[in-house]
Amino acid sequence: MVMTPGIIDVHQARERFVMKKSYSIENGYPGRRRSLLDDARFEAKLNRDSRDEVSEDLLPEEEVFVTGGSESGPVNVHLILGLRDDLDSLVHSLKSIKSCKGKLLHVESRASANKESEFDVIIKLNISRDNLTVLMNLLRQSDTVGRAHLASCTKPPSEKLAEIWFPKHISELDMCNHLMTRYEPDLDTGHPGFTDKVYRARRKEIAEIAFNYRYGQSIPRVNYTEEDRATWNAVYKELVSLLPNNACKQHNDVFALLEKECGYSADNIPQLEDISNFLKKRTGFALRPAAGLLTARDFLASLAYRVFQCTQYVRHSSSPNHSPEPDCIHELLGHIPMLANKDFAQFSQELGLASLGASDSDIERFSSIYWFTVEFGLCQQNGQLRACGAGLLSSYGELLHALSGKPQLLPYDPSVCAVQPYQDQDYQDTYFVAQSLEDSLQKFRSWVMENIKRPFEVYYDPFTQSIALVDSVTSLAYVTRQIQTDLTHVCTALQKLK
Repeated sequence: MVMTPGIIDVHQARERFVMKKSYSIENGYPGRRRSLLDDARFEAKLNRDSRDEVSEDLLPEEEVFVTGGSESGPVNVHLILGLRDDLDSLVHSLKSIKSCKGKLLHVESRASANKESEFDVIIKLNISRDNLTVLMNLLRQSDTVGRAHLASCTKPPSEKLAEIWFPKHISELDMCNHLMTRYEPDLDTGHPGFTDKVYRARRKEIAEIAFNYRYGQSIPRVNYTEEDRATWNAVYKELVSLLPNNACKQHNDVFALLEKECGYSADNIPQLEDISNFLKKRTGFALRPAAGLLTARDFLASLAYRVFQCTQYVRHSSSPNHSPEPDCIHELLGHIPMLANKDFAQFSQELGLASLGASDSDIERFSSIYWFTVEFGLCQQNGQLRACGAGLLSSYGELLHALSGKPQLLPYDPSVCAVQPYQDQDYQDTYFVAQSLEDSLQKFRSWVMENIKRPFEVYYDPFTQSIALVDSVTSLAYVTRQIQTDLTHVCTALQKLK
């Protein structure tokens, strides 16, 4: 079968491609309770296995011929895909090419000699090198593609192709994939909602909002049920009674504003669009609906753009005090108030920026730091120990445990946080205490500078919401000009203050 460009309708709308490498039990994820650090470790293993598999399976006749084009410009390539099922697999692959702005030049199929595939498809296309990296990631993560080979008959692929892809513009967060093929209550027999068909259908309905969401759209509102509101009410009342004497000042100050401006109350679950608009005015952070887990790498990349991936569903009513996955109770009561603080928002963004293009081992270290600061961090305020981590601020049991004097308390040190062992079957045994949020940020900056060996720096342009790679004299000159503009205003202000 030979097809020429234009025969298959690949649609005009850009399609979200859901990652098929699930972190669910059916795909080898160990255990039910999840953390960003576990996700990072599991993701690193998947990446190693994937690289080994591609290296072993690459055959001489399955080559990609890279011709023409500049170092970062478009190239003509031949891809060989091993598809597992019918024509729908091909349609999905062509949609991936469309989403990555590839120009289709030729398509040809043949019977597959590989037992993992029903047939092979040879695709010739014109595509930029950066987008080719994205495309190969999408194809290799799809459950309809058994093999996706990329090589050269004359020379190895450009080193640029070997770089780890990350979003260069905030709109490319559309390409950051959810981890699951389906919805966690459907996959995990230990999930509180596994036997509740009504809850599972409800979760699927809410998840579709995230799967269909695109950059620039307003976040659709959710009509929560009486059961949802009752679960929210039970947790909300208990936490509100504890926060004044246990949460940090930054959290408590913002929480009062959220009640006044965003509809936070025991009887009402606030909507993400309202909260997102509130955060934009406070710290420039915005919310994006998430159906569930993302890869640790993609989640951290979102923070680089001051975007927080936020779920909209409520945990199952049979387990109001604990959820095996992030839900809106955890995120709206724990994360949101802290993201409205400028120091905490800056720390979150710089953690995200440092993760862009980082190695798998560095992603693990960043995830561990995130775990012990953003999720379970403590701080000193006026001689008192206070909670600033979302995992504590949204769980009254662990909040009281952390401040009880029983667990080990260590001074905040990123080099220790990055490798600190932890257990996730019960409350934490060890917590890190920061002198202040600003002190946390300064220590993190110093640690990144000394320990993260990345061959480039990144610069976030807030005007275009894009990331510039600072890896040459030219790109450094561009960043310097932006900084000089800010320094001019600082010098002018100093003169006036004199």
